[in-house]
Amino acid sequence: MKALITGASSGIGESLAYELSKRGYDLILVATDEKKLKKVKSNIKTESKIIVCDLREEKEVFGLYEKIKDNNIDILINNAGFGLFGFFNKTDLDRELEMIEVNIRAVHILTKLFLKDFMKRDSGYILNVASSAGFMAGPKLSTYYATKNYVLKLTEAIYEELRQEKSNVKISALCPGPVDTNFNKVAKGTFYIKGANKDYVARYALNKMFKGKLVIVPTIKMKVVIFLTRFTPLKLLLKITYYIQDRKSK
Repeated sequence: MKALITGASSGIGESLAYELSKRGYDLILVATDEKKLKKVKSNIKTESKIIVCDLREEKEVFGLYEKIKDNNIDILINNAGFGLFGFFNKTDLDRELEMIEVNIRAVHILTKLFLKDFMKRDSGYILNVASSAGFMAGPKLSTYYATKNYVLKLTEAIYEELRQEKSNVKISALCPGPVDTNFNKVAKGTFYIKGANKDYVARYALNKMFKGKLVIVPTIKMKVVIFLTRFTPLKLLLKITYYIQDRKSK
């Protein structure tokens, strides 16, 4: 049994790697930071391989698939991603385009390529790490929220296509709220809500993924928040979200 994890050098990706190793899976760990990947690898008991790959580069994404397409991957976890706080007219365009490359394009490419392989053999799991942000718009974190909307809706659509095809391939979207990771430092903001434990999120996500759950929300708090968004007027929801993001960016 073998799993591929992008963004495996830290955060949820690192925790997913450790949890899958405990469950007997060999691993292919992907990220840009070789030093951090080696550290994660050193803590894994099962067989593991590291691949340094910059998912901002389309050629490298396709190259990653070509390197490992014959490795009989059982689980694909698209975890790599990042955010950027600030007003849309002030945030750096180049950085946002990089975010779109990682959060959307790389996820799209890898999901499509591995989905085709999984469907041919009628087995396999895909876990796309989205966010509770995927259920709404995010003033002052606009591009990040938009990318996670894309990931969530793409995953939902593929789920139904697989169901219609009566396929045994499973696809899920992990939609946590704040998690205790390096996200804040990269995005240049600070969560005022205590983040969930990343190891708990990883365990919960995998348990639900193996059960075929479509949308995975690890905490009761975020389940309640997402439920309430369905009944909150859009403009009020935007004001509330802006207030939350504004506090983070300060």
